[in-house]
Amino acid sequence: MADGTAGRRAKKGHIQRRLPVRTCIACQQAKTKRELIRIVHTPANTVEIDPTGKKAGRGAYLCPQKSCWDLAIKKHSLERALKTTIDPDSLARLEAYAAALQG
Repeated sequence: MADGTAGRRAKKGHIQRRLPVRTCIACQQAKTKRELIRIVHTPANTVEIDPTGKKAGRGAYLCPQKSCWDLAIKKHSLERALKTTIDPDSLARLEAYAAALQG
Protein backbone atom coordinates (compact mmCIF):
# COMPACT_ATOMS: atom_id res chain seq x y z
CA MET A 1 0.00 0.00 0.00
CA ALA A 2 1.06 3.56 -0.54
CA ASP A 3 1.30 4.46 3.16
CA GLY A 4 3.49 1.47 3.99
CA THR A 5 0.89 -0.63 5.80
CA ALA A 6 0.32 -4.19 4.74
CA GLY A 7 -3.34 -5.02 4.03
CA ARG A 8 -5.19 -5.69 7.26
CA ARG A 9 -2.40 -4.77 9.66
CA ALA A 10 -3.57 -2.06 12.04
CA LYS A 11 -0.57 -2.00 14.37
CA LYS A 12 2.81 -3.61 14.12
CA GLY A 13 2.35 -7.33 14.75
CA HIS A 14 -1.45 -7.15 15.09
CA ILE A 15 -3.82 -8.36 12.43
CA GLN A 16 -7.21 -6.69 12.31
CA ARG A 17 -9.90 -9.31 11.73
CA ARG A 18 -13.02 -8.62 9.72
CA LEU A 19 -16.25 -9.29 11.53
CA PRO A 20 -18.79 -11.47 9.70
CA VAL A 21 -21.84 -9.50 8.56
CA ARG A 22 -25.36 -10.94 8.23
CA THR A 23 -28.71 -9.41 7.21
CA CYS A 24 -31.86 -9.39 9.33
CA ILE A 25 -34.57 -11.17 7.34
CA ALA A 26 -37.23 -8.75 8.60
CA CYS A 27 -35.76 -5.23 8.34
CA GLN A 28 -33.01 -6.10 5.82
CA GLN A 29 -30.33 -4.23 7.82
CA ALA A 30 -26.81 -5.63 7.61
CA LYS A 31 -25.21 -5.98 11.04
CA THR A 32 -22.36 -7.95 12.53
CA LYS A 33 -23.19 -11.55 13.28
CA ARG A 34 -22.90 -10.94 17.04
CA GLU A 35 -25.59 -8.22 16.93
CA LEU A 36 -28.20 -10.59 15.50
CA ILE A 37 -29.98 -13.67 16.81
CA ARG A 38 -29.75 -16.87 14.76
CA ILE A 39 -32.71 -19.16 14.26
CA VAL A 40 -31.83 -22.58 12.90
CA HIS A 41 -33.71 -25.37 11.12
CA THR A 42 -31.90 -28.41 12.52
CA PRO A 43 -31.30 -31.75 10.80
CA ALA A 44 -33.80 -33.19 13.33
CA ASN A 45 -36.44 -31.03 11.56
CA THR A 46 -36.98 -28.61 14.44
CA VAL A 47 -36.74 -24.82 14.47
CA GLU A 48 -34.76 -23.44 17.40
CA ILE A 49 -33.12 -20.26 18.61
CA ASP A 50 -29.35 -20.65 18.38
CA PRO A 51 -27.65 -18.31 20.88
CA THR A 52 -24.18 -19.70 20.11
CA GLY A 53 -24.60 -19.41 16.34
CA LYS A 54 -22.94 -22.80 15.90
CA LYS A 55 -25.74 -25.36 15.73
CA ALA A 56 -25.89 -27.49 12.61
CA GLY A 57 -28.59 -26.64 10.11
CA ARG A 58 -29.92 -23.86 7.92
CA GLY A 59 -29.90 -20.52 9.71
CA ALA A 60 -31.63 -17.16 9.48
CA TYR A 61 -30.87 -13.98 11.41
CA LEU A 62 -33.12 -11.48 13.18
CA CYS A 63 -32.44 -8.26 15.08
CA PRO A 64 -33.02 -8.48 18.84
CA GLN A 65 -36.10 -6.25 18.49
CA LYS A 66 -39.69 -7.31 18.95
CA SER A 67 -40.78 -5.48 15.79
CA CYS A 68 -38.44 -7.55 13.59
CA TRP A 69 -39.57 -10.83 15.18
CA ASP A 70 -43.25 -9.92 14.84
CA LEU A 71 -42.77 -8.97 11.19
CA ALA A 72 -40.81 -12.14 10.36
CA ILE A 73 -43.45 -14.36 11.99
CA LYS A 74 -46.41 -12.49 10.47
CA LYS A 75 -45.05 -12.42 6.90
CA HIS A 76 -43.66 -16.00 7.09
CA SER A 77 -40.13 -14.70 6.39
CA LEU A 78 -38.65 -17.28 8.75
CA GLU A 79 -40.33 -20.14 6.94
CA ARG A 80 -39.05 -18.88 3.57
CA ALA A 81 -35.51 -18.28 4.84
CA LEU A 82 -35.34 -21.67 6.58
CA LYS A 83 -37.12 -23.45 3.70
CA THR A 84 -39.50 -25.26 6.04
CA THR A 85 -42.90 -25.02 7.68
CA ILE A 86 -42.63 -24.11 11.35
CA ASP A 87 -44.63 -26.44 13.59
CA PRO A 88 -47.04 -24.89 16.15
CA ASP A 89 -44.82 -25.78 19.16
CA SER A 90 -41.74 -24.13 17.66
CA LEU A 91 -43.81 -21.14 16.56
CA ALA A 92 -45.14 -20.76 20.12
CA ARG A 93 -41.55 -20.80 21.48
CA LEU A 94 -40.47 -18.17 18.95
CA GLU A 95 -43.47 -15.97 19.78
CA ALA A 96 -42.75 -16.30 23.52
CA TYR A 97 -39.13 -15.29 22.91
CA ALA A 98 -40.29 -12.32 20.81
CA ALA A 99 -42.72 -11.21 23.55
CA ALA A 100 -39.80 -10.89 25.97
CA LEU A 101 -37.87 -8.57 23.62
CA GLN A 102 -38.05 -4.78 23.61
CA GLY A 103 -38.73 -2.49 20.66
